[in-house]
Amino acid sequence: MNAHAFTLAGAELQARGSGALFWPAQNLLCVSDLHLGKSERMARRVGATLPPYDTAETLARLDADLAETRAETVICLGDSFDDREAAHALPHSEKIWISRLQAGRRWVWIAGNHDPGPLDLGGAHLAELPRGPLTFRHVARPGQAGEVSGHYHPKARISLRGRTISRPCFLIDDARVILPAYGTYTGGLRSSSEALAALMCPEAVAILTGPSPRPVPMPR
Repeated sequence: MNAHAFTLAGAELQARGSGALFWPAQNLLCVSDLHLGKSERMARRVGATLPPYDTAETLARLDADLAETRAETVICLGDSFDDREAAHALPHSEKIWISRLQAGRRWVWIAGNHDPGPLDLGGAHLAELPRGPLTFRHVARPGQAGEVSGHYHPKARISLRGRTISRPCFLIDDARVILPAYGTYTGGLRSSSEALAALMCPEAVAILTGPSPRPVPMPR
């Protein structure tokens, strides 16, 4: 299994190598910061010509995660779209793809700082979602417990077999998990940043995404 199992607030969760979080007991898959349509937004605003394949690649990975987990509930944890115009500019084929992924599932769009208002894409639109012992929201709040959030696009740098690698990562402690960005064209904030160091307890771990996710002490 390409995932690392851990427990948060009594919930047994899996940090998948793709960057998705799976909760088997609830048959729930959570992803954060898809930033769909980023290449379109970059071209429109600054004239950058990134290859316009980011949304299709992100949806393909989500499709694969759903096929493997057979999740019946999907939570998109905010910043699912890069801005309002990018959301409306999605090609018809990609809107149909999203509709196909939603079919037969409960689908929740959590509001993020980039997100537009309710879209004509199906699913529920919420500010946050309490579910059992966990609360799903976009931005972590100090002092909260059982919190699942995103927003920061955490990345960690470690030395492995004589070389340094840097990858998106999950950050986990006794109170919360912060998910990596799931989208293709997304940067990241080092785990050693002041913002993340202040949120995570000293015993926090980082789980790097990739073929063999495993915990390491959170680089600070």
